[in-house]
Amino acid sequence: MIAKHYTDIPEKDTGFEGVTIRWLVSPRLGAKNYAMRYFAMKKGSEIPMHSHDWEHEIFIVRGEGIITNGKEEHHVKTGDFLYVPPNEPHGYKATGETLEFICIIPAKKEAIPEDEWA
Repeated sequence: MIAKHYTDIPEKDTGFEGVTIRWLVSPRLGAKNYAMRYFAMKKGSEIPMHSHDWEHEIFIVRGEGIITNGKEEHHVKTGDFLYVPPNEPHGYKATGETLEFICIIPAKKEAIPEDEWA
């Protein structure tokens, strides 16, 4: 068993201004089925629309934002959760001072950076 505080894991740049990621659980720790990520978005930051062939399970830990699939917008806040099916476009925008969320994805090679497999 591994037990840590999320702040024990260093934040990494995502390539999107004002957005960081912490890979809390990944194959690096021995996870074979799922990866758990912690995203922090500063007010006004965005993750543009994109899609993947894997699902996402998302839990909003702190803040407020908008998550869209291009057809509908979901205004989310602390305590909300979302399920994003495979291949569904999705994008994020932080509208409060921060938007922090946990996102769980399958542990697939194409979904996880190489350094999270080591």
